[in-house]
Amino acid sequence: MNIFLREMKAFRKSLIIWSIGMLFLVGSGMAKYAGLATSGQSMNEIWSTMPKSLQAIMGTGALDISKVSGYFGVLYIYLVLMATIHAVMLGATIIAKEERDKTAEFLFVRPVSRTSIISAKLLAAVVNIVSLNMITGVSCIYLVGKYSEGESVNADIAIAMTAMLILQLLFLFIGSAIASVSKKPKLAASISTGILLMTYLLSIAIDLNEKLAIMKYISPFKYFEAKIVMNGGGLDSKFIVLSLFIIVILTMITFVFYSRKDLKI
Repeated sequence: MNIFLREMKAFRKSLIIWSIGMLFLVGSGMAKYAGLATSGQSMNEIWSTMPKSLQAIMGTGALDISKVSGYFGVLYIYLVLMATIHAVMLGATIIAKEERDKTAEFLFVRPVSRTSIISAKLLAAVVNIVSLNMITGVSCIYLVGKYSEGESVNADIAIAMTAMLILQLLFLFIGSAIASVSKKPKLAASISTGILLMTYLLSIAIDLNEKLAIMKYISPFKYFEAKIVMNGGGLDSKFIVLSLFIIVILTMITFVFYSRKDLKI
């Protein structure tokens, strides 16, 4: 069994669990929308009475949550958070697990280069996050469309899933780079997740304080905001280029440091 298939098998159960979790999140979110839509109260009025800080945390912003597309924009924030947590933990774990589990000898006994090993690992990780993205996207198209009442949402969902995939890739390589550089493989996933949560909290702080707007380049969660994507704004080309640049740099860091790393058997 080659390294790619070994990694796919190792993370198969994890992918299934995360996929079920995403399906549950979409399903429960749309069920709540159906309940609110039939309550006779204006959802926009309900949200407007909430403190600005709570609105920022929940991501309502400029979204019209009386429409299914606007409500999906709120739900989308949590989908992105879940998907990026999965990606950053996967990136860190798939690189560090051999040292963490003391199974590095599996890599040494095979006549393959470090470059081939890391390439196979990262390819397996990318396949995993693309699979999760596609499962989430299909479930969103079906469940959101079920409550759309004629509103066209498929195009917005497709753009939103594309944005989410870019963020997944970005955090995947953040995790892999940290794991490659770190001398403590057991802490790689924790450090990577900590960075993700700090950038997410920074995105909320930016919404609360306009003076922090310049820091949006530091937080990937501000690159493709639902309130812009779901209102016809599409994907900002400068953030696409920035994301791809960061991904390339992090990929290089992963390869360079992993190739030089003294793996502990």
